[in-house]
Amino acid sequence: MTGIGLSPADRAVRLAIYRSFADLGRPASVGQIAAETGLAEADVRAAMRSLHDAHAIVLTPAGDAVRMAHPFSAAPMGFVVGADGTGPAGYAGDRMWWGGCAWDSFGIGAALGEPVVIRTRCPGCGRDLVLRAGPGQPPVQGPVVHIPCQASRWWDDVVATCSNIRMFCEPAHVDAWARSGSHAVGQVIPSVTMWRLAQTWYGNRLDPGWSARPTSAAQQLLEQCGLVGDFWRLPG
Repeated sequence: MTGIGLSPADRAVRLAIYRSFADLGRPASVGQIAAETGLAEADVRAAMRSLHDAHAIVLTPAGDAVRMAHPFSAAPMGFVVGADGTGPAGYAGDRMWWGGCAWDSFGIGAALGEPVVIRTRCPGCGRDLVLRAGPGQPPVQGPVVHIPCQASRWWDDVVATCSNIRMFCEPAHVDAWARSGSHAVGQVIPSVTMWRLAQTWYGNRLDPGWSARPTSAAQQLLEQCGLVGDFWRLPG
């Protein structure tokens, strides 16, 4: 499998960023990526910009550092994801990552191929939520995930979109949260549905030959999880 649409430099830089997130919980710096890949720092920056434009990573507003490499975040966004014991690669269970949202938090376990513990707080009641999940381990039934806007608008401001894909104790708490702050409600889905989508959406993010799937294939993944209709229609 090759990274169709990505240059060799793009692929090398992308992989270095993802490996740093997986191993250290944070993105590598430009200098670190240059040392790992053998590229000049100017070429690393150019590759980072190319990856950002391709929606393969998200840069900071200044464009000089990685803000997100889905499903990983370089800054707190309401979800703390920890390794749950020892995974198949033999890692100790003391590693931690910032999850960009509920979807991304399940996606971290999918990308790593190991179980994780997800910690967040219900915006509706303030209760702490702790869920265990992994590639073969769905979360407990009960919590739900709120998706704030239509799929066609996710990348209008992807950091804002991710910041608002939150987990709630139950559907009634979404309604209470909406009333308390005049928040608009998008779609509410079971956390198990979000987990199921994350397994296929993010399961190959650490593959050296990763390439972005065509829109039609991404749409099919949504449909396979029962996410159909105009709200879930990706931009062409």
